[in-house]
Amino acid sequence: MELKDCRIAVIGLGYVGLPLLIEFGKKFPCQGFDIQTKRIDELGQCIDTTNEMSKEELGASEVSYTSDPEDLRASNIYIVTVPTPIDKQNRPNLHPLESASKTVGQYLSKGDIVIYESTVYPGATEEVCVPILEAESGLKFNEDFFAGYSPERINPGDKVHRIHSIVKVTAGSTPEVTKFVDELYKTIITAGTHNVSTIKVAEAAKVIENTQRDLNIALINELCIIFEKLGINTEEVLQAAGSKWNFQPFRPGLVGGHCISVDPYYLTHKAQEIGYHPEVILAGRRINDGMGTYIVDRIVRLLTQKRIHVVDSRILVMGLSFKENCPDLRNTRVVDVVEGLSDYHTSVDVYDPWVNSEEAMKEYGISLIDKPEAQAYDAVIITVAHDCFRESGIEAVRSYCKAKSIIFDVKYLFSDQADVNCL
Repeated sequence: MELKDCRIAVIGLGYVGLPLLIEFGKKFPCQGFDIQTKRIDELGQCIDTTNEMSKEELGASEVSYTSDPEDLRASNIYIVTVPTPIDKQNRPNLHPLESASKTVGQYLSKGDIVIYESTVYPGATEEVCVPILEAESGLKFNEDFFAGYSPERINPGDKVHRIHSIVKVTAGSTPEVTKFVDELYKTIITAGTHNVSTIKVAEAAKVIENTQRDLNIALINELCIIFEKLGINTEEVLQAAGSKWNFQPFRPGLVGGHCISVDPYYLTHKAQEIGYHPEVILAGRRINDGMGTYIVDRIVRLLTQKRIHVVDSRILVMGLSFKENCPDLRNTRVVDVVEGLSDYHTSVDVYDPWVNSEEAMKEYGISLIDKPEAQAYDAVIITVAHDCFRESGIEAVRSYCKAKSIIFDVKYLFSDQADVNCL
């Protein structure tokens, strides 16, 4: 296949797939496929509810959208960008990936290439996805059809680091396909590509990117717990240590989302499958998964120290999304704080102007409030660093508080204020 002959289908039009589709649509005939008909209808009207793409950006690329798998027959390059979550036991949930592979397999023709961008453990593409493609298509891998892997590096809510400006790792199932996949991505990635020898190497590179970040944050979270017990200001310590040129500027907090809090479990799953029990990675995960409980304990102690009765107290949680300036609720650990406070029979209001109320109710059973009440809360907890919270200022936060109350700032937005307690 030559580049000029590419007809691309992107399977899954979320935070990863949509920006990819739009960029490729500027160069090649492209169609986007998603099983959510509502999503397809919205995109057809140039509406992106994830807020990753503006109406102007969507309109600048000539692509088509479909939820009918029959439309996939016209393509010869399939790029799979479906989510790879974990279940309640922190085990990889490969159902979306398997389902997408089954769909694609039904329309594969000789010479076609299937490229995966979803984050998986090393070996998943060739051990899980390829057999499904073979079974559904009746074709033979690396003779009739081929595979590639180019892990996504999308950062939801980031308007600076966009798909074209982030170096892309590429790999293929044969040397020829490896070269082709690399050349394909070079047509849209101005930052360049990093070509590796095998699909397994590319899979491993992706999964350790977020594992490393998870462990770094876990270290800072553990230091935060230690320093609080020692009566030391964690932020002041980190600023002092940060005066050295090679100190990494990580901060404590809740670690959620679709990547950092999920990807390490894919790697540890595979490690355990081959007989190795990872200790450092899982230790970091335990620390980060426990931060919601730690924050609740801190808040309860602060309320008690101020002689505010915890039971029936009114608490405002500012922020529900997993990160700032983003409506993404996937695996948000703010939920741990909300549920933990509710266990103490407090009355919790959750306010997040970035989040869709229907989605919050559907995913977590949380009813968002439209606006906080004035002078109504015994505690205000800032859990997400939205710019709108920062710009409204500390006086807006104080206006929500009763005369006797506490403010707890998980994100250090107002750490310079004497009446603000920080993580």
